[in-house]
Order: sequence, then C-alpha cells, then structure tokens
Amino acid sequence: MEKGMISLDQWSETSQVYFLSHFHADHTKGLSSKWNKGLIYCSPITAKLFPVKFPGFRVSLIRVLEVGSLHSIPLVSPSTGSRTIIQVTTIDAHHCPGAVMYLFRGEFGCLLFTGDFRWESNSERALMGKSMLLNALGGEKVDFLHLDNTYCNPSYCFPPREVVARQIVKIIASHPQHDVIIAINTLGKEDLLLHIASALNTKIWVWPERLQIMHVLGFFDVFTTNTSLTRIRAVPFYSFSIDTLEGLNSMHPTIGIMPSGLPWVVRPHDDPSPSSSLSVSDDLSNCNTNGNHQHNEELSCVRKFHKCIYTLPYSDHSCFNEIQEFVKLVQPLNIKGIVSSSSCYIDPRYYFRDLHGQVERNEPTRNKFQQHSEKLQQETPDTSAEKFVTKFSKGRHTIHTQIKTERSLRRKSGYLGLIMSRVSILRRRKRGAKILEIDIVD
Repeated sequence: MEKGMISLDQWSETSQVYFLSHFHADHTKGLSSKWNKGLIYCSPITAKLFPVKFPGFRVSLIRVLEVGSLHSIPLVSPSTGSRTIIQVTTIDAHHCPGAVMYLFRGEFGCLLFTGDFRWESNSERALMGKSMLLNALGGEKVDFLHLDNTYCNPSYCFPPREVVARQIVKIIASHPQHDVIIAINTLGKEDLLLHIASALNTKIWVWPERLQIMHVLGFFDVFTTNTSLTRIRAVPFYSFSIDTLEGLNSMHPTIGIMPSGLPWVVRPHDDPSPSSSLSVSDDLSNCNTNGNHQHNEELSCVRKFHKCIYTLPYSDHSCFNEIQEFVKLVQPLNIKGIVSSSSCYIDPRYYFRDLHGQVERNEPTRNKFQQHSEKLQQETPDTSAEKFVTKFSKGRHTIHTQIKTERSLRRKSGYLGLIMSRVSILRRRKRGAKILEIDIVD
C-alpha cells in the first residue's frame, strides 16, 4: 500500500479513503460540514453523531462499518493503477460511544490501530471486546501496532471505572445538601452519569448540545436541561474552574467532581497551606487493576483538587498495566505510540521491547529511552509543585510505516502511507484551575 491511500483520524492530506476512530475533537481537526475529499468509514454510533457535530454534512460520504464484522474495501495503486483489496475489522475500543479500533489486512501484512482505547479486564463489555479482537486475529500476530500510549508510564495505575463510579456516588451521597458539578467532555463518561443517576435515583442536568447528543445515543429519560429537577449538573470542562466553584458556593453549598486520569496538581489563590494542594497521583500507585473489586472498593483514589473539588482517576484511556496486557495479547512485531506528550510520553518500545518482535537497532537508542524515562520520573509533580493547569493541543504528523514485516523484508520492501493524528499535552503555569479546551481531557 502506498502513501495517500488511507488516512486515520487525519484530514489535511489527500487519501483515497478516510477512517474516523471516534468523535472527540482532537481526532476531527480539519473535518467540517464542508468536507468533500472522500469517503469516511466509521462505526454506526459515530455515523449517527455526524449531523449533530457537523450540521449539513453530506451523509452520502459516510460509510458505516459494523463493529466486529469483516469488511473489504477496494483501492487503487496511485503508481501502477492496479487494484488491491484491503480488509478491515472494527473492534470496540471501550473509550467513548462509537470509538473503535481498526484491524487492517492486506499485502502489507496485519496492522492494528487502537485509536483511543481502555483495555479493562473486568466488565462484560471488555470481555466481549477481547473476544472480538481474538476472533478477528484468528491466531495471527500483529505486524504493526499503532498504540494509544497516553498513559504508557508505570506511574499511571487506575482502578476499573465501575469502582471509581461507586466512589463518586459515595462522595455525592455524603453531601446531601450540596449541589454537585461534574466536569465532562461533549462526548464520553455516559456510563458514569448513568450509574450516578441510577444509584441516586435522580436526573442529571446537561447543557443543550449535550442533551441532543444524549438523545442521539438513546438516553431520553435520565438527562434534562431543567435545573429545578436535580442538584447534579454535568458541565463542559471549559466552564469548570476554582473561581466558578467558589462563586457557586457563595450562593449555595456546592462541590465539584473531576473524573480524569490526569494527575492534577493545583494550589488555590493565595492559600499556601499544604493541605490545599493535593494530587491524584499520590494514590495512583496504590490502585489495583487486577479486577479484585472488593479490594479495589476499599482503596481510596480520591484526592482534593481544592477545598470544594474532588478529583478521581476515572479514565477512558488504558493505564500502564492495561497497555502491557494488551501488548502481551497481540504480540506485535512492530509497535509505535500515537501520542506525543510533554508531560507523560514514553516511547512504548522502551517498556515493551521484550513483548514484541521488533529488533532494537542499537544500544544508544535504548539508553535514550531510559534517560528520557528517568527524566520524566524526576519531573513528576508532587504536592509541593507550583500551580499548574493542563491543556491539550492537537498536532498532527504523517507516519510512513515500513509495510513489510521482519518475515517478508527479505523479499520486498515498501511503505504504508498511514496518516495519523497525535496529541500534545502542554503544561502551562497559570493561577486558578480552568480547563481551557474540551473533548480531550480524560
């Protein structure tokens, strides 16, 4: 397969076909209602969201790939004009509604693009996803794995989401006289909100655009835009800040909840007391991900972001142990991370070089990974850190991956033109704790 035949979550280059893994904003930059470059393949749920995200989008350009099914897509070689068939299977990524992985097969071998994914081992849905992937692989190994390495660092260890959801319910229940503000994206965390609504027998307020998305997803009775019907409100990240929470508390007792895997560290305005600067990361190393729910339930990963804000590691991305188990399962010959981050990025080849077949080129490269890892560990913020606010900005890059595996390089070589997006997590010094961009914070 040559350059420019397929694009994944990247919309600025010209390709024959395009694939969208999910509808978070950092994966759709460059995509708009005026799109006319070519066909877009996506999951059924993502297809339903197009009219909401991009009103007026030409639906004739959307091709739906049923999750778990094998699809064949004809392409043409730009250089020779010959036809070729690419086979693709979509796998549930367990990230947000509609999020999928793509497993490609063709003359280039077997390639797996995870997009953003959460590889939990305890839930029924996760077990179905694992079975779906294993059936699609059919015993074969992956030649090229493009991996969501957002939290590919041993310092990131999250409990299962259902455990964190129960902890959030306990926090809300322990503040019966308080209003509750929960920071979320415009897509994602639906399972968390549904769990809260069911456990506390209440509706949850969302803003109008979010309500429209909830209705598209089939949730008609749980969510409302009427503030008089509930004390629990789910608000976009950009409106969630210390100033906002303090202002609300001046009118009525209010707590804020931030469900995120990021290690938030914030010191409020003019408050030097150590107790006001607590980090979620303090307890991450104590969180168990082995599926022992009773043990997990006893562990507390709750930290105070501020005197009226709680932050919990409810993440829609895989933590390190889950990434490790995933790599062990697919046993890729080549592996590359799709995320580049100034705060937590580690090349997955450093940690997983013994779990795949890629030959390390030289010792200096390995030492470079180790030095980078040690530097990151030294830079990990603690409770004495200055005020930080975490901001994501989306960049893009083009990957021209060598298409032949180690087994076939002796016969023929080439390049797989696979255009993909990346995430850059930028830390900025700033007073307060306002989240500046939505749809990216997890």
